Parts: sequence; structure tokens; C-alpha cells
Amino acid sequence: MLKARGCDFSSNDYLALTTAPELRLAAENALARGVGLGAGGSRLLRGNNPEHEALEVEAAKLFNTERSLFFGGGYNANMALFSTLPQQGDLVLHDALIHASAHDGMKLGAAQTMAFKHNQVQDAKDRIAQWRQTGGTGRIWLACESLYSMDGDLAPLKDLVELADQNDAFLLVDEAHATGVLGKGGKGLAAEFEGRENIISLHTCGKALGASGALVCGQAVLIDYLINRARGFIYATAPSPLVAAIVRASLKLVQDQPERRKRLADLVDHANAEMERLCGQKGSGTHILPFLVGDDKKTMQIASALQDNGFDIRGIRPPTVPRGTSRLRIALTLHASKHDVSTMFKVLKEEMGLGRS
Repeated sequence: MLKARGCDFSSNDYLALTTAPELRLAAENALARGVGLGAGGSRLLRGNNPEHEALEVEAAKLFNTERSLFFGGGYNANMALFSTLPQQGDLVLHDALIHASAHDGMKLGAAQTMAFKHNQVQDAKDRIAQWRQTGGTGRIWLACESLYSMDGDLAPLKDLVELADQNDAFLLVDEAHATGVLGKGGKGLAAEFEGRENIISLHTCGKALGASGALVCGQAVLIDYLINRARGFIYATAPSPLVAAIVRASLKLVQDQPERRKRLADLVDHANAEMERLCGQKGSGTHILPFLVGDDKKTMQIASALQDNGFDIRGIRPPTVPRGTSRLRIALTLHASKHDVSTMFKVLKEEMGLGRS
């Protein structure tokens, strides 16, 4: 494993909140009022803490949903969702590029699973029709990410919500890379649909929110079902109450400091323009900016060269991405400046042999 070195173009700390003095102060204040470092047990035993409950109440209000439930991380939350909610006889119809944690959750669940082509709603419609024609009678659970972590593109959420409505289906939206950054007030791209009976959203706290953990948001009956049936919740030690206090502060900070999102949006526009101008590849338009190289070995060589030049960029290769699509995953965070971005792309252009800038 590579150690972090150089200018940050690889972390998910999009708003640079991991080092925010406001969150340090929130941690100090929580410790001063006696909040514990650890929970000491599962939430259903002695591990439940007022900080967990306060966070869940505030998050539900912020995300305009009936209830929320705090998990130790996004991976655990997805495992719990997909292994618990869909039942035998149901169908989980998921985007082909959905996160590995969802796949692992589906493996533990009882429902049938099927993928539809990435961001292709018509293909999802066709697969629903096919499933019904072959005898499928259970409930359908559509699943997607709002912002895809390796391609940086956005899900067609409006069309997916309509598809869910048409088929009396639930839509599970993983907002991991959108929470804090995109949508009104940084509430994620599904914010306009939150509160609907058939929408379940996952907001991770270890990326733009700068802490750790994850919040599952949805109808009260679904949250109660997870509390009583999800093995990843029942048998896991509760998340740190101190972290819950920090997440509360982070959610407030995101609302109180919209300038962070504005600065990141400006950096995103600059980076996408510079990648196309200097390297000839059109950008994703978001803060996750993949630069396709193709060959596995060349991808890792270029990543290493960029690191040697002071830019912490990592190469991504199979099995994380399909064969032949190895890439540099350029993550834009407030730890980098526009000057850093331009300089990095000039180095990348040279390493790719694309000529002089």
C-alpha cells in the first residue's frame, strides 16, 4: 500500500473537512462534556448513546426523511440494506457499476439479483418486463449510486424514480460521493425525492463530511426493520459516540459554509477545462475525474511518475474497473489549488507523450 505523499488528488476529503478546525473544536467540546471514545457494545445492548440518537434525529430533519440510522461505515450500511430489506421472491435490479459493498450485501440476501446497463433506464425497464414475463411476482428494488465513484458520472435519478413509481418498487440511492457536495445545500442528488415512501438513501460520513460512519435514511417502518433484522446492525459494536458528535457538527458546517461547495465547484470547472485543453480528454464534469489510459502497466507507471512529481494520484485497474479501462482516478478536493491542478495536468500531458503545453 502506498503512503499518502504530495498534493492530494486521491482522497475523498472533497471539502477538506478532515482537518477543519471547527470539527476539531466539536471533538474537544464533546470530550469535555463526557462523550466517550467508544460505545462499548451494540446499540441493542449497552452501546446506544444520546449522541447516536441526536445525530439520527438531526439527519432525518436535514434530509427530509422520517428516520435515519447511523452505521459504522458505508460498506456495512450497504451490506445491511441489501442483505436485509429485499425478501425471497423479490428482485434487486441494480446498475451494472454499483459499488462492491452492494454486491456483497446481495450475496447474503435472499432476493434474486439482476444488473441493467450503466445508466440505461430503458434496459432496466426491459429487464423488469423480462422478469415479470418469466414469473417474477415479488417486489422490485432498484439500486444505483447518485455519483459513480470510478466514472464520475451522474445517475438519471428522475427517470429511475419514475420507473420505481410505475412498478411499485423501492429505489435505493447510494449518495456516498455526492453528500456534502452536490444537491441543494449539499444534501445529495436525491434530495428533491427524499421523504417519499419508496426512496431509501445512504449518506456516508467518511468522504465529504470528513469523519466516518454512514446514515441510512427512509421511512420509519424500514428503519425499524433494519434495527430488528439487519445482522450488521444487531451484532456490531455501535459507532463511536464521539464520531457521532463530530458528524453532527459536520452536517451543520456544510450548511453554514456554502462557500466550500462553491470553491470546489470552481475547481471542478477549472480541472475539467484543463484536462481537455492539455490532455485532450473530456472530463466527467464532477469532482471525480477519471483519465482513461487503458493499459494496466502504463496506467500504474504514469501514476508513479505523477507521484514522483508531487501529485498523489492513484492508478485504478481490474478488477475494480473493466479490463481495458484502467485509469487515473483524479479526485478534486479543497486541498489542491487551481495552480496545482494546472501544473498536474501539464505533467500528465508530458508523461502521456502528448506534446509540449
